[in-house]
Amino acid sequence: MISSSALRSASRASVSGGAARHSRRQLAAIASTLPSHAHYFVNSPPPRCQPTRFYSLDRPGASPLSLFGGGGGSNDASPHSQALEISRWPVTKSNTILNIVPQGQRMVVERFGKLHAIHESGYFLAIPFIDSIAYVIDVRERAVDILPQSAITRDNVSVEVSGNLFVRVADPERAAYGARNPLYAVMMHAQSAMRSAIGELELDEILHNRAGLNTLIKGSLQDAAVAWGLEVRRYELTEITPDDQIRIAMDKQAAAERDRREQVLRAEGDKRRAELTSEGIKISLKNESEGKLIQVTNEAEAEKLRILREAEGNAEAVKIQAEAQAEAIGKIAAQLEKGGGQEAAALALAKEYVQMYGEMGSKSNTMFFQESAGNAQSLVVQALGAMKAMNLGDGKGDGPKGQS
Repeated sequence: MISSSALRSASRASVSGGAARHSRRQLAAIASTLPSHAHYFVNSPPPRCQPTRFYSLDRPGASPLSLFGGGGGSNDASPHSQALEISRWPVTKSNTILNIVPQGQRMVVERFGKLHAIHESGYFLAIPFIDSIAYVIDVRERAVDILPQSAITRDNVSVEVSGNLFVRVADPERAAYGARNPLYAVMMHAQSAMRSAIGELELDEILHNRAGLNTLIKGSLQDAAVAWGLEVRRYELTEITPDDQIRIAMDKQAAAERDRREQVLRAEGDKRRAELTSEGIKISLKNESEGKLIQVTNEAEAEKLRILREAEGNAEAVKIQAEAQAEAIGKIAAQLEKGGGQEAAALALAKEYVQMYGEMGSKSNTMFFQESAGNAQSLVVQALGAMKAMNLGDGKGDGPKGQS
């Protein structure tokens, strides 16, 4: 096992001399102290004519001297480069007496192995052989890929989950002395926090509540990252992949759910159609009954008005007829009082009597007559007798009036 001083010496040698001066034996010796996931880089020779790569976890387009170091270089941000850059912590710089700190970086200066000062962007003077630039830290926000991790949900479903972690250095002193490799520590903690958070939720909750899961993981990471001088800005789940059997079951469930929704929608449509049809029939019958009621009411009103008008007409006709008869009777009475009026009335009455027999004979073949029914003289005599009887009745009715 190589000590930390040997590892720091190898790192400083890589900065001053470049990657071309390292042999595979030296890389193998350095890699023996690194995390296991970085060991497979030892057989990969460094790119030719390219500066040594430092702690860079950015997407393509970033500087190779990144999260905790500075400098120019490649744009490669593959998992290979990430693991190699993690292994190059800490990043140092040679003391040139007049030292320049680029914008967005901090330099931690040690004097006789003890923290002396932390310089921000600009320039500063350092005493050679006494002061050493132990750490070059980039304080800009960086994105860290969290590789897919296997986890088991609360309902015993195996899933692979990957994410992106966005961090920045908030306290350079804690980042330098709070952990041996702060970024590696926060990455490991992010993986364990992600698995722990997934184990508390069911698969459906994970798929439908990514925002809540991101917040839960971010809160757990932030509590731990304070001691390492890091600030966790946010955490985003990028992919949740269940195993093949669960995906097949989810596809079947989704298909069944679509079929169920289709049947429900069709049933609701049929129900709505039946409701609208019955409602239409109800409205039609109601309108028809109201129309019949209006028709019957109008007919009754018309019949009532007709009967009323007929009654009024009949009453008016009877009144006019009575007035006419009264006028006729008055005229007859006036004529009877004249000379020969009695004989004329008797003659008229006999005439009507004869007409009556004629009408009776036209309607029936059998007739009953009194004695001497065909004697015209007897008919006149009977008419005169009837008129005399009428006159006698009138005289008796007028007698008391004459006496008074």
